[in-house]
Amino acid sequence: MTQKPTPQAQTSSPAAAGAKTNPTAHPGDTVHPGDTVQRGDTVQRVDVAHSSVAADERYHWLGAHLETQDNVAGTRFAVWAPNATEVSVLTDGNGWQHGSDWLSGSDSGIWSGFVPGVTHGTSYKYGIRTKQGELLHKADPFSFYAEHPPATASIVYDLDRYQWSDAQWMRKRSDTDALHSPVSIYEVHLPSWKRPWDGRRYHSYRELAEMLVEYVQSLGFTHIELMPIAEFPYDGSWGYQVTSYFAPTSRFGEPDEFRYFVDYCHQHDIGVIMDWVPAHFPYDSHGLARFDGTGLYEHDDPKQGFHPDWQTHIFNYGRHEVRDFLNANARFWLKEYHIDGLRVDAVASMLYLDYSRNDGEWVPNCFGGNENFDAIHFMKELNTHLHADFPGVMTFAEESTSYGGVSRPVYSGGLGFSFKWDMGWMHDTLRYIKRDPIHRKYHQNELTFRSVYAYSENFMLPLSHDEVVHGKGSLISGMPGDDWQKFANLRLLYGYQYAIPGKKLIFMGCEFGQWSEWKYDGELDWTLQQYPPHEGLQHFVADLNRFYKDHPALHELDCDPTGFSWIAADDAAKSIYTFCRTSRAQQSIVVVANFTPTPHTHYRVGVPESGNYVEILNSDAEVYGGSNIGNPGSLTTHDQASHGRPFSLELNIPPLAIMMLALETQ
Repeated sequence: MTQKPTPQAQTSSPAAAGAKTNPTAHPGDTVHPGDTVQRGDTVQRVDVAHSSVAADERYHWLGAHLETQDNVAGTRFAVWAPNATEVSVLTDGNGWQHGSDWLSGSDSGIWSGFVPGVTHGTSYKYGIRTKQGELLHKADPFSFYAEHPPATASIVYDLDRYQWSDAQWMRKRSDTDALHSPVSIYEVHLPSWKRPWDGRRYHSYRELAEMLVEYVQSLGFTHIELMPIAEFPYDGSWGYQVTSYFAPTSRFGEPDEFRYFVDYCHQHDIGVIMDWVPAHFPYDSHGLARFDGTGLYEHDDPKQGFHPDWQTHIFNYGRHEVRDFLNANARFWLKEYHIDGLRVDAVASMLYLDYSRNDGEWVPNCFGGNENFDAIHFMKELNTHLHADFPGVMTFAEESTSYGGVSRPVYSGGLGFSFKWDMGWMHDTLRYIKRDPIHRKYHQNELTFRSVYAYSENFMLPLSHDEVVHGKGSLISGMPGDDWQKFANLRLLYGYQYAIPGKKLIFMGCEFGQWSEWKYDGELDWTLQQYPPHEGLQHFVADLNRFYKDHPALHELDCDPTGFSWIAADDAAKSIYTFCRTSRAQQSIVVVANFTPTPHTHYRVGVPESGNYVEILNSDAEVYGGSNIGNPGSLTTHDQASHGRPFSLELNIPPLAIMMLALETQ
């Protein structure tokens, strides 16, 4: 469009906007900004900002969409910039000149128009004139593809070409109840998992699909969790400062190549979870910040709109257009990329108005409190719609406070997340395991304290990237003792993580005991796998995942108190813990964990049933790098009560190890 709009945005007629008429449109039909639809006896022009027809999937309307109008191929553009005085499309074709291809304004703040000749693969930005006369060059908030950083333009992309091959996985996912299923997650930062040797900086999505899936399959994880994949300008943010929320990063290839990555995972029975960042966004001039010269997506007041921890903007959740943007984005990844779950970053910072702020640096809510009611409403709305419309999809809250009901249903007052990260477990357990074993007897309650709140939420047990950065070192380097004890302690930590209730997550490199702290601009130290202690640890993690999936007692009742019971948690002198995990069919696994390097013989443990027990897993096995102390063959119960149980076993307890025992079946 070449006609310049008047300085005051006007409501364009359908013809002026290149619109079509659809007299029979219903919710869910494909209609465009400026189209007219029949509603009852009235013909109305579609208003993207307020139309119920859009139904949270605004990306179908806003952004850049290939079209043919009057037999002319081009692209229809639509962007929300209510405080702009003029908006045009800037491309290579018009020499990036503002005013060559104008968009028409509307009273809803949507600027839209059709630009002939703009095709798939064309780079573009919006030229936005503010009320102060400043000309801004902005990337499209709804673009499906972006230039490789440090370039910052959006790219027109046709998302209708890819043919999925994961129907079997999608059907299976819809029928799966995650609460009662094994969920073990391998967390990955794609840029630093593995680097190519041919001089390229990154592997492609296709290359990563084949290499990563083969590796994750060999370890037995059920899911891969990707650290933020939406386009971001600065590598050092690890993806947590997003500028293009609808575009998978171009570092590894095009959007359809990322679809191939997800598709390939699904075809090999591995789910894909994506780290999602609705809590904040960066100040980069081409991004969302002061998009039309005003605080559009963010609060203007820095007491509400500035994040002191990350030096970023905070979304204005009280603005329905902003909530719609984020809701549409979440749906986009689940619908268009078949993502199986969203790990929502920094939920605690969204819940509280005074998060990381001192007195006088925040604005109380209408009741004088610190709860962010707008953000709470957004999260409830998000989870309600996602769980209703995408059966089997999981949402995970990274939330570190005592806020109640994070993973409880919205209809009962909760936020509606599937799971909450158990940050308390992670901090308590790592603090305990990093102590010298001689001191652990004085801190027995650091592991047992979790029982106080273990079923207040549906929990995920994370050993994530946050535990191996910022000077914390790697997990293996933080273990006490000599090298043998370090590996024994780490196997014990993982065994304990898999034995207690809660879904599991381990960050890449931790599975083979990388010595160095994680670095986002390097790659994992894969050469370590050839050395026996690292190989043994990796073997143990693979067996843990296999046992975890094969034994319902270890996952079916993760979120139900009937699935766990202490046998003895008071042997502080020996730092030994014993407990039972139980399935819905009342099949039990007895777990014994010794957190000192002292082995014990004839150690009596109460068990729930009589019969013959077998040791099904022992982290001290020689194949894992242990001392091979254990209980070979069958162990017959004694009719001697112990620990409140009618029967008992006498066991050999290996040092710094965890054992699992199960009743033999006939």
